[in-house]
Amino acid sequence: MTQPLRAADILAQRLYAAGCRRAFGMPGGEVLTLIDALERAGITFILCKHENAGGFMAEGGHHVDGAPAILVATVGPGAVNGVNVVANAEQDRVPMIVLTGCVDAHDAEIYTHQVLDHRAVFAPITKATFTLSAQAADVIADKALGIALEGRAGPVHIDVPISVADAPGEDRGGYRPAASAVALADVNPIVQALSSASKPILMVGLDAVREDISADVLAFVERFNVPVVTTYKAKGIVPEDHPLCLGGAGLSPLADQTLLPLFEQADFVLCLGYDPIEMRTGWQNPWNPIRQMVVDIGHAPNHHYMHQASVNIVGDLGPTLRALMAATPAQTWSKGQIIDARAQLAQDFDRSDDWGAVAVIDAVRTAAPKGTIATVDSGAHRILLSQTWACDGPRQLLQSTGLCTMGCAMPLAFGVKIAAPDANVIAFMGDAGFLMVTGELATAAEMGLPVVMVVFVDRSLALIEKKQRARQMPNLGVDFGHHDYAAIARAFGGNGVTVSNREDLMAAVTDGLAQTQTFTLIAAEIERQSYDGRF
Repeated sequence: MTQPLRAADILAQRLYAAGCRRAFGMPGGEVLTLIDALERAGITFILCKHENAGGFMAEGGHHVDGAPAILVATVGPGAVNGVNVVANAEQDRVPMIVLTGCVDAHDAEIYTHQVLDHRAVFAPITKATFTLSAQAADVIADKALGIALEGRAGPVHIDVPISVADAPGEDRGGYRPAASAVALADVNPIVQALSSASKPILMVGLDAVREDISADVLAFVERFNVPVVTTYKAKGIVPEDHPLCLGGAGLSPLADQTLLPLFEQADFVLCLGYDPIEMRTGWQNPWNPIRQMVVDIGHAPNHHYMHQASVNIVGDLGPTLRALMAATPAQTWSKGQIIDARAQLAQDFDRSDDWGAVAVIDAVRTAAPKGTIATVDSGAHRILLSQTWACDGPRQLLQSTGLCTMGCAMPLAFGVKIAAPDANVIAFMGDAGFLMVTGELATAAEMGLPVVMVVFVDRSLALIEKKQRARQMPNLGVDFGHHDYAAIARAFGGNGVTVSNREDLMAAVTDGLAQTQTFTLIAAEIERQSYDGRF
């Protein structure tokens, strides 16, 4: 006799139908049925050492296969441990289904141990939050997936009471994904403006990557001879060796000295899926929508007011961009202006140092094959790497740009490697960020993940120390001791190497990428204050 479906089974099957194949987290008694249901549905549960890292691993997998990330956390402290990564998903537009176990409502009235209002915790940092019910498990699952994926993607929370997970439910049909909303406005005035523009410029953001419209963007750039700047999250949507690509922007005042004047000179500014949440304050109002034609095409209305536009189009980016291709190309930008801008950026971010932070990045980029997927923690090294790490395709440099959270590079890399075992994956970390997530080396060892990790060892919170000095404040709370990171890696069963020159670093990267069974950690010893004047 066929066993009736549990509510947890219905939820899990809907997640599987949406393409989910992995869930990450830590179990507790309150989520045992949920984990069992996920496994039965074909979704592998992967044990992590902390819920925050588990969420980043789930995100890493999403960047490879496009399916929503799944984080599982138990009641109370387990759920709260995931707050950082859920807030990061909200700010970085990651579709994430956050599944938490909770005490049944009737028990919560007479029992207080580990009981707190999960929905109140997650409401401010998610697109929606639900409590699963057996009678509506299918509808709640579909709503959660639709909301997580639609428009600007983000996390959705589902609280799963203990008894509800086990309760029989009814599935009223297969998974029904939400229809994509296309709001194609009358683009004729924009087409006319583009046809007469002499200095058009394009700013591309994360939403364009999510729509997978690299080919459309490249065709537009080449048809109209438009220089393109991207946010860090959108790096590679146009290969960064393309003569019209000016690379990523957002946090480097040095790069801004070259890029912002181009936007000020432009007579036609097109923002394509551009979300200024990635940008520093210097990118407030970088153009004038009265003096310039500024067209903002995005998945959501402009409620941020970091900039304004002459025309706002809310809808899918690809169809709108293709409609603009009806414009007649004009004579735009003298070739020398864009060549000069690329040359200036190359000079500003010169990579010829014998050793130091820049040399570490350049040596790894030289040793790593095309298509390598890099991840990077927040810190001074992230800003420098985002300006100098060349991407030949989208989603090749993964990082936290909205929330700028530390400790994300390692778990992001693990999630990528789990989802794409044949990919070359390199994680860049500051020594402080590495210390936050050292325990996840056990996860890499247990799963046999051959990821290469590069740790910038300067014994300091370099970006904060740099700001501290700039304000002429005493050195407080930013320095820490020197540790043998290579030995730590070996203690967890991986390969550990300490390097202090380009040649040894490149050899270690090559050896690490050739590994098939275990991870490699490379401790790159650099001088303190290596980042001064570099971005």
